[in-house]
Amino acid sequence: MNILSKYPAEVLILFFLIVTFIQSGIDKLIDWKGNVSFITSHFKNSPLKNSVPALLGIILVVELAAGILMIIGVFQLYTSEAKEIALLGTELSAIALIFLLIGQRLAKDYAGAMSLAIYFIITVLGTFLLNS
Repeated sequence: MNILSKYPAEVLILFFLIVTFIQSGIDKLIDWKGNVSFITSHFKNSPLKNSVPALLGIILVVELAAGILMIIGVFQLYTSEAKEIALLGTELSAIALIFLLIGQRLAKDYAGAMSLAIYFIITVLGTFLLNS
């Protein structure tokens, strides 16, 4: 079976989200200090200013977990047409995006919060398709 002919939208959305979250997680791992420094300055006037390393660690774990679940989900979709693991990955992606949105809003970075909307829409569409 050609996975792209049977589930084209689902697979393309999963690939988009895999690239997004795995790349983001790897970037945080490779440049932890730079990310902590940037985000600490970004949140200097928010209630999150003293919790940046812990919160960044949580985001890192959630992003990598979502990406890994979606990679497994694509494989599972290809081998058995099961959607559960991919669906779990998109749901975790949505949770990560909500966490990021909360942070952007608390930092009063409304443009940054707005830019997350397109990722969230794609994620919800993927979740909808995988759940139907």
